[in-house]
Amino acid sequence: MTSNTTLDPYTAKAEAHDMTPQDKITQLHTIVKSCQTGMLTTRSSDGNLHSRAMFPASPFTDTQLTLAFVANNATHKFDEIQHDSHANVSFFNTSTTSWASYSGKAKISRDPEMIKKYWSTSMAAYFGDLKDGVHKGDESDPRISIIEVVPDEVRLWVAKKGVVGRAVDNAISNVTGGTSAPGDMITIGKAEIQLAQGLHTKQ
Repeated sequence: MTSNTTLDPYTAKAEAHDMTPQDKITQLHTIVKSCQTGMLTTRSSDGNLHSRAMFPASPFTDTQLTLAFVANNATHKFDEIQHDSHANVSFFNTSTTSWASYSGKAKISRDPEMIKKYWSTSMAAYFGDLKDGVHKGDESDPRISIIEVVPDEVRLWVAKKGVVGRAVDNAISNVTGGTSAPGDMITIGKAEIQLAQGLHTKQ
């Protein structure tokens, strides 16, 4: 079903059409960094959707749109990604109500250079040293893999007003019959993502 701007005036009013791709990415990075933890959603072989909290790994570049997660490849999410690579990662800032949603495909990597790039000693506690001389909970541990989520589309909503401003806006809209949209609805489409990915690989 396609959206109907007449029946959905909120989205029509909130959509931001005058932002550059870099402005959109900057707003996106602000949300991701403020939330720190995102919800990675994958689909199991029986069709069920499973979400779990994941911490996106640094570093971020100014044009980066791909998310990277350090994860234990002995967990169910790896089976789900291998079954169906489609994935979603969402972020929500409870203070501002700004949110972001990445829709794309997940890739799994055991590349040592990539693991070295994203590994932090603080992550060792999530793996533990199994005392077998192999699974030591360091960057050489064979359980450690990188999940990359490469987006096909990113949608985000950026709050432009605080709690009081939103309440006033809603009250006025209720009285006047208007539509409250105290924020910008932003879409980063496939062409913009491909452009950003090209710039990112050159950095």
